[in-house]
Amino acid sequence: MAKKVLVAENLADAGLAILRGKGYEVDVKLDMTPEELVAAIPEYAALIVRSATKVDRAVIEAGERLRIIGRAGVGVDNVDVDAATERGVIVCNAPTSNIVSAAEQTMGLILACARKTPQANASMHAGKWERGKFTGIELYEKTLAIFGLGRIGGLVAERARAFGMKLVGYDPYCSPERAEQLGVTLYEDVDAIVPLADFITVHLPKTKETIGMFGPDQYARMKDGVVLVNAARGGIYDVKSLADFLAAGKIGAVGMDVWESEPCTDSPLHEFDNAILTPHLGASTKEAQLRAGVQTAEAVAAGLAGSIV
Repeated sequence: MAKKVLVAENLADAGLAILRGKGYEVDVKLDMTPEELVAAIPEYAALIVRSATKVDRAVIEAGERLRIIGRAGVGVDNVDVDAATERGVIVCNAPTSNIVSAAEQTMGLILACARKTPQANASMHAGKWERGKFTGIELYEKTLAIFGLGRIGGLVAERARAFGMKLVGYDPYCSPERAEQLGVTLYEDVDAIVPLADFITVHLPKTKETIGMFGPDQYARMKDGVVLVNAARGGIYDVKSLADFLAAGKIGAVGMDVWESEPCTDSPLHEFDNAILTPHLGASTKEAQLRAGVQTAEAVAAGLAGSIV
């Protein structure tokens, strides 16, 4: 009897084809409630999700035949890895699938904030011509602080350098040699780097240390008019106090692609024109979705076959 794979979120057709081509029975069941997932999982040997589905202990313990969980994306924040480990269930992801897309989304948000492009677009669509209202700033020779110099942070550094930006960074795991290669001046202290930046972008995982990493104390130390961007994980910026500093004019603009709780249809930032808000689009490119589907399917197939993942 063929092993069964449950795909709980949209996966590229190429990924589905890989699994079916290897003889696995693949069921695509979208928009399941947590209760429906727990009820369905006992008959499946593999589960594939993206970011919306929470694979918690209840799901994993209900998975009597479950051998592997595939996350079609970079992080595994929505999977209880400890519970999976206890039951000998492999957790895999697609760590390089969307890194280019996320880096490009970051640069897009930086440019949108700097040049007020979304606001100008909305004005034009309203039949107005308000050139003087949308004077922006250049990226050239401005200082960009990058928090997290992993795969995505490194790609952002390369792209920002092409704009002629000065780069400073914080990453306790980044070697001086790697930082030098990226053209980033590395700092060991968050508070030391914050006052230097005209733009700040974060590329950090969601951990106990990074949640609320930027709050009132950090905002107060920043340059007047600083631009903050987050296309990594929600919650790294304290959004409530961020809105207060945005209202006061201390922070010039915000580009926010990720949210502490998703989907997010309301937040303290929603009332501000100079807050550019997007619904977690960092990985939403055709290329990234194809890579995520293929890489995850290949890893899941390897795990079901007993190969190294």
